[in-house]
Amino acid sequence: MMTSAPWLSLSIWIPILFGLVVLAFSDRHAAQVRQISLIGAVLGLAVSLPLYAGFNAQTSAMQFSELSPWIPRFNINYHLGVDGISVLFILLNSFITVLVVIAGWESIQKRVAQYMAAFLIMSGLLNGVFAALDAMLFYVFFEATLIPMYLVIGVWGGPNRVYAAVKFFLYTLLGSLLMLVAFLYLFDKSGGSFAILDWHQLPLAMTPQILLFAAFFLAFAVKVPMWPVHTWLPDAHVEAPTGGSAVLAAILLKLGAYGFIRFSLPVLPDASHALSGFMITLSLIAVVYIGLVAIAQTDMKKLIAYSSIAHMGFVTLGFFIFNAYGIEGALIQMVSHGFVSAAMFLCVGVMYDRMHSRNIADYGGVVNTMPKFASLMMLFAMANCGLPATSGFVGEFMVIMGALKHSFWIGFLAATTLIFGAAYTLWMYKRVIFGAVANDHVAALKDIGAREFLVLALLALAVLGMGLYPLPFSEVMHASVSDLLKHLAVSKL
Repeated sequence: MMTSAPWLSLSIWIPILFGLVVLAFSDRHAAQVRQISLIGAVLGLAVSLPLYAGFNAQTSAMQFSELSPWIPRFNINYHLGVDGISVLFILLNSFITVLVVIAGWESIQKRVAQYMAAFLIMSGLLNGVFAALDAMLFYVFFEATLIPMYLVIGVWGGPNRVYAAVKFFLYTLLGSLLMLVAFLYLFDKSGGSFAILDWHQLPLAMTPQILLFAAFFLAFAVKVPMWPVHTWLPDAHVEAPTGGSAVLAAILLKLGAYGFIRFSLPVLPDASHALSGFMITLSLIAVVYIGLVAIAQTDMKKLIAYSSIAHMGFVTLGFFIFNAYGIEGALIQMVSHGFVSAAMFLCVGVMYDRMHSRNIADYGGVVNTMPKFASLMMLFAMANCGLPATSGFVGEFMVIMGALKHSFWIGFLAATTLIFGAAYTLWMYKRVIFGAVANDHVAALKDIGAREFLVLALLALAVLGMGLYPLPFSEVMHASVSDLLKHLAVSKL
């Protein structure tokens, strides 16, 4: 069904085109570059809004579909479409891109055009990942997102940036090569089709399912990142510039979880059930152990990076307990984590722009000099802990409810994270914000200006809006999730 306008193609290609236009400018025209980038990001958000407005929440079928042949010889098509699971992520990504462009307005002075272009192109590519219904198209977009992120960390990052960028690139690339092998096997098995929806119906024996699950697991677990393949993330976050960290946490980590829900669960239902214990164990380790690792951090960015891993552990836990609460809770947690983690990194960025330090010990008493900022950061810290009435609570509550339905002990262990989450977030907040003014640098801080306030206020509205009234988010995905659960209940053997 082709709608009036190709909204999905527009939400992919408008940011990419603007990104390529911006590349033509040099640093002498930095002011124009910023303006064009902002127009491109806002337009990208504007063309993704009709996806939500025209979305029919009653059906689990793919909507806004577009299909054109791409490489006919191998039956590879330019095939796009969204269901209730993917539509929210395109909106989230387009929204975060606008904020990142505004957030890097003053802090990026060198190679402005390349910086803005990297984010715009990445935004388009990410929308492509969420909308692709052809496996090869998915693969091309999935891999292509690595390049702008690699450049953002490697060019505008901190002192140890090259190491972090290469580590990020190699880790994620190695995983994805196995995914390609799995795709080629499924292509062969399905009689020459790369359509993801055809694979959902493909009968597979148990051994190939297990092997394919392992290949997908390595590709997607590195992206999420799940424990023990998480070590690239703290390094990447610490070195990345503020905008890079915000996008990395808000969107890029979602690709892995999205891969699980788009490929592992529907294509390999028997293997998913057989290995659910393994996945739940790894998720609980991420949730409990990484929470404890986060408490010990001295660097704010590192602490928030570890907190991201713990929150994403909730997501993978929700997927593999196979009930509606768990999967919907996990998807809502992904959207909420997009808002909260982006906000936390942007808060650290605000302080870093002023003091050029990320060490908790260098701060203290920030509330005395930056009251507006301290109150906004308080809200995000509370959302990070999962306080009711913030978006962080909704997803975590649903996942814990689903986990309790599955088994008391899994629910109990998942609930302990709320305590650890509160411990490391509030402990950091107390040391940075409260207390007497620790040194002259803090005494000289200026409160946030109109631009910074705008970015944080929009995120605060998103966090509160979603926490107080989660229905617009959950009703969209409901039909798609119940269809997925029906699909999971039928064996393919």
